[in-house]
Amino acid sequence: MGSVQNKKFLFLGLILLCGYFSYFHPLSDENPFAQPKRTEAKPKSNPAEAKSKRGDFQRLIIAQETDALTTDAHHLIDSTTDTILSHMVETLLELTPKGGIVPKLAEKWKVSADATEFILGLKKGIKFHDGQPFNAEAVKVNFDRRLDPKAGTKFDFLVAPIASVTVIDEYTVKFKTKTPFVAMLSHLTHTTNGIQSPAALRRSWDKPLIMPMGTGPFIYKQWVPGKKLVIVRNENYWGKAPSLQEVTFRVIPDDASRVTALESGEVHVAVRIPPFDIPRLETNPRIKILRTPSMRTVYAGFNCLKEPFTDKRVRQALNYAVNKQAILKQVLDGAGRISDAPISPGIFGYAPIKSYEYNIEKAKAILAEAGFPEGFETTLHPAVGRYYMDASVATAVAVDLLKVGVKAEIKSMDWGTYLPFILSEKEVAEHNLYVLGWQTVTGDADFGLLPLFHSDEWPKKGMAASFYKNEKVDQLLELARGAINPEERKRLYKEAMTLIVDDAPWIFLYSEVQVTGVRSNVRGMMVHPREVVISKEAWIE
Repeated sequence: MGSVQNKKFLFLGLILLCGYFSYFHPLSDENPFAQPKRTEAKPKSNPAEAKSKRGDFQRLIIAQETDALTTDAHHLIDSTTDTILSHMVETLLELTPKGGIVPKLAEKWKVSADATEFILGLKKGIKFHDGQPFNAEAVKVNFDRRLDPKAGTKFDFLVAPIASVTVIDEYTVKFKTKTPFVAMLSHLTHTTNGIQSPAALRRSWDKPLIMPMGTGPFIYKQWVPGKKLVIVRNENYWGKAPSLQEVTFRVIPDDASRVTALESGEVHVAVRIPPFDIPRLETNPRIKILRTPSMRTVYAGFNCLKEPFTDKRVRQALNYAVNKQAILKQVLDGAGRISDAPISPGIFGYAPIKSYEYNIEKAKAILAEAGFPEGFETTLHPAVGRYYMDASVATAVAVDLLKVGVKAEIKSMDWGTYLPFILSEKEVAEHNLYVLGWQTVTGDADFGLLPLFHSDEWPKKGMAASFYKNEKVDQLLELARGAINPEERKRLYKEAMTLIVDDAPWIFLYSEVQVTGVRSNVRGMMVHPREVVISKEAWIE
């Protein structure tokens, strides 16, 4: 490793510093720079393994609210697609449900004291679904594609700090960053940085893969857009072989239809169970209801380039006009938490800033001061069927806005049409007010704030559909990205969030709780706080 050997290295902790992910796991007094200790796992009995050997066909059907948007991990931008692709495409590192970062395709790593060099030792004997070997050269090809603007992959901000990727030997790769970047390891857990077959990538460098080609426990079989996507067991998987021979992800946008399919046994798993169905389902011995914390914040964003939302006072007024507590209680049945910051608790860098209280008179006074004593007309675009009770939430927001004279016409779209519409470039963007959710899947505020509030992340490059710009916020987010000291990062993020909440580019609504219905005979399935359903170790009794 040349001169790198002479450097003093620190382990892992540059991203597990002082309270990362404390929402899922208590703070630890252990050395934050230590890699996880290796422990010998005791083998667990799995009844399905014996059944499978006798010829039983294990097929699991998961009902999701929306369809996959892509079959290429490097083009991934949503958690529904992540649920599907993460069964086939694996990352170098993995985020556990408790917030730890553990090996996946990489087995060890070292981080330089200045957080600019990251050396990863890779696992051996792994092959992609097309038979190509997994090695350091494969990793380099993947990140060469991620870093190539002509390739057009998504979430550029995840890799933007990387200056170079170097093959040290067949199973050792070095990432060099332009400046200190303590969130680097957490970014390597994101499926958009998943490792795919170099041969497949070279054939489809500047366009999305039409068939996922990873190293995961399942292999792509079939995709019927708008209906289902089917994956089958990888019989040559390098890790523990799945008990399931096949998993089908069915698209059922309607809440009631998903619940009916679950109750009838037509599907084994259904996401986003409506709150009014929960009491009945909990009395059904054939069904389990799982409640899982989420890293997602749901908000109503303003297009800050369109009148009257160019005026901060108007944006603040509408924050006061919406009764978040009523939405949480009456629409979500308590399955959430009112937002007091742009990100949710448990994410590194979170700090409580402010919740805009429900105050109609204050909202009216501010609107009058801004020149709208009688209100105004606008449009509200929700993504129907994408988030928990999203259509009802959008209706509640519109009803509250009407109380202060703002007539928001609801214009609904399906998810596949909605996201490209919202992420149009500023010159052609038509949206005024829109509803989205953001899942900080890396557990770090860099992912939760920079892609939504930095002015370099406006569409089509990025996801900042509010077209918000504050040069001080940009500066603070850049400083926090490069800071090594965790307390300094927290201070910078708090200062940035204070400005963001005051500027109010969103109506800050709530953070979600996931409610999933599962047939009682399904074992070993997990709903991850990063909002993906994981069936890699599931089986059916």
